[in-house]
Amino acid sequence: MLNKILSKIQADLKVPKGQFNNFGKYNYRSCEDIVEAVKPLLHAEDIALLLSDEVVQVGNRIYVKATATITKGETSLSVTAYAREAEERKGMDDSQITGTASSYARKYALNGLFAIDDTKDADTDEHTEGRKKEEAKPEKKQDKKDEIPEFTPEPPLTFDELRNKILEAKAIPHLKNVWVKYAEDIKLLSADETKRLTAVKDEKKKELTGGVKDE
Repeated sequence: MLNKILSKIQADLKVPKGQFNNFGKYNYRSCEDIVEAVKPLLHAEDIALLLSDEVVQVGNRIYVKATATITKGETSLSVTAYAREAEERKGMDDSQITGTASSYARKYALNGLFAIDDTKDADTDEHTEGRKKEEAKPEKKQDKKDEIPEFTPEPPLTFDELRNKILEAKAIPHLKNVWVKYAEDIKLLSADETKRLTAVKDEKKKELTGGVKDE
């Protein structure tokens, strides 16, 4: 039964955070890291992993919808996730912007499929505040005993939502946590939005420290 095999893979899978973000000063795992780590476990169970993308429009913004599917015989299980394309990114053409959003969306889908919790980070005390998730249905009909709940993260936060998160910070550690936790969402903002959000963060930091520089 595919759900039992997936449960075993989820328990055995270890994906170290092998990448480092110089801007946010934190370690993270990429989509490629997850794929390479899970390949041996899938091969041992004769399971195929397929990743696919679809560009969708929500309001006036463009998102990449990624689907991660595992298949064994005629049975398959899928998880979908979204990442928003940045309106503009300095030094990047349209294909590169879409590629970046695709990578994030695929990572979110893989996180959901293999129960990888990226909200747990050594630099944050808000471990329990993950993204909201919604149930996804298996592509092929199965007996109820074989069905498992699948989840997909909500689309990344908008500029206004990120700004509100920063303004809600009650202390410097909370402010730092917000910046680290939503770093991937911030990357998808336009250059102008990123500049404005950084100014909001700096102003909030000045308010919380009373103008005293944080060591």
